[in-house]
Amino acid sequence: MTQPLSYLKETASQTAGPYVHIGLSPHQAGFDIFQTNFDNILVGATTSGIPILIEGRVIDGSGHPVRDALLEIWQANADGRYNHPGDRQKTGTVDKDFRGWGRACTDFDSGIYRFTTIKPGSVLGREGRRMAPHVNFWIVSRGINTGLNTRMYFADEQAANAADPILSGIELKKRRDTLIAVPTLKDGKTVYTFDIVLQGDGETVFFDI
Repeated sequence: MTQPLSYLKETASQTAGPYVHIGLSPHQAGFDIFQTNFDNILVGATTSGIPILIEGRVIDGSGHPVRDALLEIWQANADGRYNHPGDRQKTGTVDKDFRGWGRACTDFDSGIYRFTTIKPGSVLGREGRRMAPHVNFWIVSRGINTGLNTRMYFADEQAANAADPILSGIELKKRRDTLIAVPTLKDGKTVYTFDIVLQGDGETVFFDI
């Protein structure tokens, strides 16, 4: 007779481990096993919007860069629309040459990740409230049992950030600042630096979604 589920032992859990790159980003691990490799370039030749680079590090609780982290981002296009059937906004247009989703790994040597994309437009959120331009992040690596979710906002969107329902719900400015990326100009390109701190001083705000 089959025993009730209450008698079954819980299966042991594990973190992502070193094989996350082989399965999700094999080209960085030195394998060519997929017909289409998902990468860190979200734009095409005719994508509308302001070109930007996003780069940064994932930092552990000891202040050291995590060199085997995998990150995914998704964002709206320059008109504030997502290239996804779930986006039911009645304003703005979908840019067919903007994927709106990307995957990158931190570099094994430098610990830096990079995305090539465009600056997103403002998105209409719940209850008709306008959200400031932002990029959604998902992070996984060795030592993380469940992927972490966060957002990156833009330091040069002060008025929109002040009205954003998510940022305004974070009481402490010190905590809000962990979600703000500051732009610099490097080799003629606008680069937003966004370091993600997993724990300890300056820990990034993560969301339970």
